[in-house]
Amino acid sequence: MAARVVLHIGVMKSGTSFIQQVLLANRKRLAKEGILFPGPRWRDQVVAVRDLMAHDAEGENALAPDGAWRRMVAQITQWPGTAVVSMEYLGPRDEDKIRIIAESFPDADIQVVLTARDLARSVASMWTESVQNRAYATWPAYLRSVRAERIDNAGRAFWRQQRVHEIAERWSRVVGHDHFTLITVPPRGAPPGLLWERFCDVAGIPAGLCDLDVPRNAALDAPSAMVMRALNERLAGGSLSTEDYHRFVKKGLAKNGINERPGRGKSVGLRERWVLRKAEGELAKLRALDLRVVGDLDELTSRAVPGVNPSTVSPEDQLEAAIDGMAALIDLWVADVRRQRKKTKKLRARLRALEKAGQ
Repeated sequence: MAARVVLHIGVMKSGTSFIQQVLLANRKRLAKEGILFPGPRWRDQVVAVRDLMAHDAEGENALAPDGAWRRMVAQITQWPGTAVVSMEYLGPRDEDKIRIIAESFPDADIQVVLTARDLARSVASMWTESVQNRAYATWPAYLRSVRAERIDNAGRAFWRQQRVHEIAERWSRVVGHDHFTLITVPPRGAPPGLLWERFCDVAGIPAGLCDLDVPRNAALDAPSAMVMRALNERLAGGSLSTEDYHRFVKKGLAKNGINERPGRGKSVGLRERWVLRKAEGELAKLRALDLRVVGDLDELTSRAVPGVNPSTVSPEDQLEAAIDGMAALIDLWVADVRRQRKKTKKLRARLRALEKAGQ
């Protein structure tokens, strides 16, 4: 069993993708230092956590011995040093599920790490993220749902992921305060590597070991977010599978296309006073937990987020974003077709060579 297991549990839009990209890109360097990032792909951790979410410890719905979660646990069990798991889906789990997680590593020093960002920036980022995942709620409708904490898709999804004090309270109660650390996401203008330095401090990763030049999961700009929302609305009720949506729309159009366009528009801004008031209350509840903090809880104080109201973005700006996205998507498709043609050409040449050799 790994002597130490670090569980990085989110929350969403708190630098989780950046941390995961750095861990994945530096797996070999980390392994040489006795630190395992289970894989070989980060998606293996996603599948493992989904397996955990769908099953219990005992009974008819028990975790399968050869299931994804047990396989990851087995890999960690065979590792003699430190293992790091980073998956934001772990954060909102209930106490029964948290106990299953903790009991999976009975002989290890479990250290749970929760990264958190101020509420105002989280609201804006969660909306732009939602429209990259088939959602089509308008910006005003999304804000109303989050404000009212409605039990519908938008409000429920937001608060399930962003009720930081509740997530922290559940996890620290199960694993103990000595095994729980809250890391605050630095404010705008902070050095780009500061969040990683804070994570290293908790995870026990040597300073300067890892290369931080990894792809960043930048939020969509306001015009692009509006285009994605409208596209999702048009696609709603269609036959596009989740797998195809992820491949062609989220990854192809949004992540690698529209979000990489050179002439990015203005970001989604937020100046709602109710968000600032709500953030004060959430922060007060977090302070009352008296957690170990790396960073500063004051960094979770919400302020107005610079940018524009997406509802005011002109049709011309949205059209420009849509055309840029289409152009980028076509470039990606053409490159993919060329790769496939090259593979086919090599295969045909090999077949001809085998035919000549009488095979």
